[in-house]
Amino acid sequence: MTKALPAWRVILDMVRFRFWLWLLDLAAVLVTRLLEQIAPGLIVRAFFDLITGEAQAGLNLWTIIALLVAIEAGRILANFGFVVADVPLSAHVTTLLRKNLLKHILQRPNAFVLPESPGEAISRFRTDVREIWLFSIWINDVTTGLLVIVIAVITMLRINALITLLALLPLVAVGLISSAATSRIEKYRRASRTAEGAVTGFIGEIFGAAQAVKVAAAEDGVLAQFDRLNDERRKASLLDRVFSEILESLYRNTANLSTGVILLLAGQAMQRGTFTVGDFALFVYYLGNISDMTTFFGMLAARYRQLGVSVERMARLMEGAPPGALVEFSPIYMDGRWPDVVYPAKTQADCLGRLDVTDLTCKYPGAEAGVVGVELHLERGSFTVITGRIGSGKTTLLRALLGLLPRERGEIRWNGVPVDDTATFFVPPRCAYTPQVPVLYSESIQDNILMGLPDDPARLAQAIHLAVMDQDLAEIDHGLDAMLGAKGVRISGGQRQRTAAARMFVRQPELLVFDDLSSALDVETERTLWERVLERRDVTCLAVSHRRPVLRRADQIIVLKDGQVEGCGTLDRLLVESAEMRRLWEKDLEAE
Repeated sequence: MTKALPAWRVILDMVRFRFWLWLLDLAAVLVTRLLEQIAPGLIVRAFFDLITGEAQAGLNLWTIIALLVAIEAGRILANFGFVVADVPLSAHVTTLLRKNLLKHILQRPNAFVLPESPGEAISRFRTDVREIWLFSIWINDVTTGLLVIVIAVITMLRINALITLLALLPLVAVGLISSAATSRIEKYRRASRTAEGAVTGFIGEIFGAAQAVKVAAAEDGVLAQFDRLNDERRKASLLDRVFSEILESLYRNTANLSTGVILLLAGQAMQRGTFTVGDFALFVYYLGNISDMTTFFGMLAARYRQLGVSVERMARLMEGAPPGALVEFSPIYMDGRWPDVVYPAKTQADCLGRLDVTDLTCKYPGAEAGVVGVELHLERGSFTVITGRIGSGKTTLLRALLGLLPRERGEIRWNGVPVDDTATFFVPPRCAYTPQVPVLYSESIQDNILMGLPDDPARLAQAIHLAVMDQDLAEIDHGLDAMLGAKGVRISGGQRQRTAAARMFVRQPELLVFDDLSSALDVETERTLWERVLERRDVTCLAVSHRRPVLRRADQIIVLKDGQVEGCGTLDRLLVESAEMRRLWEKDLEAE
């Protein structure tokens, strides 16, 4: 698991990311606090001293009104500073964090599922990211709040030290209680977030499997499970909320205790003439603000523990990434000036002459399944088919070759040159891959084929022709502009496979890798597709298949059994030399 950075380090890096916006927010907070929490107390004191005849000479009602107007003007200016600073700061910080999260999730090996449910992942993108941005500006509240408390306490001490110290005792007690409660708050918040993620994930699963639920008439069972998850979420959220509200209520009522202390002690001081009505008003006003600050600091201490949970959750989602990956700085393009997408041009080094794979070994985490010691050699323009029983390791071999699974050992050479980072190497224009279950999006057919490539009509038409989509597009309403719906639900299984194949062809790669491409195709469409693909002798093909028409066309067949190569050669040779190939041909393939 990726080691999480300390929460304070994450906050500090987010402050550094947009330092000038953060500095503007700090200035706005400082002005607001001084104008709202320090200046009014002094004015209230002066006002009551004025009406009781204890004010200094030269101070009058109009002076106080002028000061109040100046304070209000300053507050308006500070609020404008908040708008200018906080809105872009929120957008920039949350966008960077979400970009980094998504970047490393997409880099996870293909067979490594997310460590938690999709609902948990969504809550981290939403709630946990927001917690970090909030703390990046709450630093300013803490800094200026401490300054306000220092100014207020010094002012009060200069008026009456004994009353000040006794009035602050309840606030100190609440601070100690807050410190003792932080571990319990962390526990409740973790449980609440986990329950929330479970509900969100279950909702996503229901939407994705609505048809299966209807077919199985399982609506009542699904709703019962949904109710159970919601009840667990309700209990966890209620416990978290109630505990937080109890602490907050305790914090907020300390001001009343402090006011009571002042009332008990101020009477005698007023009789002695050492404590005025204005002093009393100032103490009550400042103690209220100090209590609010204490409440805020106490809740912030609890939230900081919760923030540690958020950072750990995000680090778990980015499993395998470096510790600092979450806060890595990079452009986020918030001003509408999008970066130019540069598609690499094919160079001579990208052209495939020969691909050699030796001793390729890959095992799934925590399991013995995989492939062991596989050797594979592809010549330019050749057609190689991998076949074998279910579970023999065919898909695993492809994924390990392409870097979608980490290999334990083995060497891969492209034109004799070792390939270390296969995940970044086997991409267009060198290689393109269509998995067994193609991934399509709720966009048009054209967008699903191009996936961001510039619209080149000739290139697109060639890809559609190779994928035998010409007739289909003529019969589909709106043709290339037809929207596919979620996961391509609006077209047939065969059309989904050929749309994914067209996505490969339009990139014109050197090596085409298919995982059982023709499994959903009728015989005639399958025959036409392979004829068109194999007419291009400059393209090298590697395919997983158990279909007889495909095997007959292969230049080389690799037979896998229990994760190892059982035989390699032409179909005629393997039918003579390989018992496994004869079994597949005569039984499994015949049944197919």
